[in-house]
Amino acid sequence: MIAVLAGGVGAAKFLAGLVRVVPPSEVVAIVNTGDDTELHGLSICPDLDTVTYTVGGANDRERGWGLAGETWATMDALTRFATARPDGSGAGATWFRLGDRDLATHLYRTQRLREGATLSTVSAEIGRAFGLAMALLPMSDDRVRTRVTLAATDSHGAGHEVDFQEYFVGLQHNVPVTAVRFAGIEDATAAPGVLEHLANADVVVIAPSNPIVSIGPILALPGVRAALGARRASVVAVSPIVGGRALKGPADRMLVELGSSASVVSIAERYRAVAGTLVIDGVDAALAGDVRSVGIEALVTDTIMSDVDRAGALARAALAAGSTAR
Repeated sequence: MIAVLAGGVGAAKFLAGLVRVVPPSEVVAIVNTGDDTELHGLSICPDLDTVTYTVGGANDRERGWGLAGETWATMDALTRFATARPDGSGAGATWFRLGDRDLATHLYRTQRLREGATLSTVSAEIGRAFGLAMALLPMSDDRVRTRVTLAATDSHGAGHEVDFQEYFVGLQHNVPVTAVRFAGIEDATAAPGVLEHLANADVVVIAPSNPIVSIGPILALPGVRAALGARRASVVAVSPIVGGRALKGPADRMLVELGSSASVVSIAERYRAVAGTLVIDGVDAALAGDVRSVGIEALVTDTIMSDVDRAGALARAALAAGSTAR
């Protein structure tokens, strides 16, 4: 069994490659839910959906998120209410674009949750509907929400805290951050099976996702760091930073804004207690020695997943590193 700690787009690409090189039934994805939100009365799980759509082959490859062949009639129709909506109301919000096809997923999830099903159960059902043969687990069935404290903006003074999606989508992650916290993490528990998979998997891979807001919430769950630390030699992390830049999203800027550096060495420092190997791209080969000096082995290979074959090759390299170290 291969367990993968997963965030959004980068993790989804990695998993799509992984299920090409090992039987999908031997893969379990443990997915961040700190990004989850509620809009229009619907429960929305962006990272779970990105993984589901991508591994299921239904994603929009050009945008990198959402479903292929999407239409936007509902969002367009909501603009009718912009002049009628009273100040302070969130009704009819269109800043977070939900496609018509995508809405079906959220409608199904919301109803099942209201019927009393857990997020784990519903995520598995949605995965089956999209043809996934791998196991799909939310990190927790409990509510955890990533909250971001912003530097001063035109509309808010310094220290204003917002939900992650308001920062990421609403503000297009263009505002510097001064702190990140995971609301509810103290009372949350790992979803059923998560700790068992982390303890018993042949190899655990930390996917190339934002280490602060995608992997951070998973590692913050009680028991997760201990489970990984106990078998760190066979835990392999893939750096989301290549040549000092994040390939997608704000990971590089967030690292700097929160007092670190946008480099593979910074990633090594974050993961050294839970992973025995860090996979870095060839453009960072000169930093391999610095990574090793932090206390984690460095594996240099191509980490740019420009297509599913390259993603598969990266998955093979990660698995080999973890298997050799066992």
